[in-house]
Amino acid sequence: MALRSYWKGYLKLSLVTCPVAMTPATSESEKVRFHTLNKATGNRVVSQYLDSVTGKPVRDENEAKGYARGENDYVILTEDDLDAVALDTVKTIDIEKFVPADSIEWVYLEKPHYLMPDDAVGNEAFAVIRDAMKADKVVGVSKLVIGRRERAVVLEPRGEGIVLWSLRFGDEVRPEENYFEDIEDEADPDLVPLVQKLIKQKTARWSPDMVSDPIQESLLKLIAEKKKALKPAKKSTKGKGTAAPASNVINIMDALKKSLADELKSKKAG
Repeated sequence: MALRSYWKGYLKLSLVTCPVAMTPATSESEKVRFHTLNKATGNRVVSQYLDSVTGKPVRDENEAKGYARGENDYVILTEDDLDAVALDTVKTIDIEKFVPADSIEWVYLEKPHYLMPDDAVGNEAFAVIRDAMKADKVVGVSKLVIGRRERAVVLEPRGEGIVLWSLRFGDEVRPEENYFEDIEDEADPDLVPLVQKLIKQKTARWSPDMVSDPIQESLLKLIAEKKKALKPAKKSTKGKGTAAPASNVINIMDALKKSLADELKSKKAG
């Protein structure tokens, strides 16, 4: 099946240029989505833009972007106006500089995209840029217009291709010291080794199964049940008592020791 490109343009490094195509690396198309319905009729509810003064619907061709200059006073921008300010970065990813691959804090990474050559002629230039970054353990820094905004992006070599990450703007990232300043600088040195043992017992190779969505799985199960019957069978609560709430007061040393012991038991049993 042919892959559908989200964006097409050029990857450029100095005098080296090659045509590339980009597609989002993540998708939410498999997520459970709902329509809003009129519960009384079962019909779908539609939304539309209304003029705030006349109350009448606005046709698509009459919609425009407005920048507020004052109360009820706007500067109107049409699609032609917005296209007129398009930058070179609309169609070209010009790598401006390189930084160590581990120097970009994860909190700045926003959304990943797969970048690949768009034709056979550009394969060699693409591969040279990719392998040079891989050999020097660096990522490329550039800019790209996404959704009419110029975003900073980084290009990370990955396998045979390149992953392009859009970056959050600096003013979108909250300073961590505003939230961490009241936390204790050092933990109890007697507790740290116990936590290290617990970490070692719980360490495993990464798997996508670790980030499954149990809520979506439950929704799909519920939807399947509702397809079979209009009303799902009610679960019986007969004979079930109410358990007393457990105390939240714990001794961390005892809790860690118990956790380690439980982990060892489960490993032996397995």
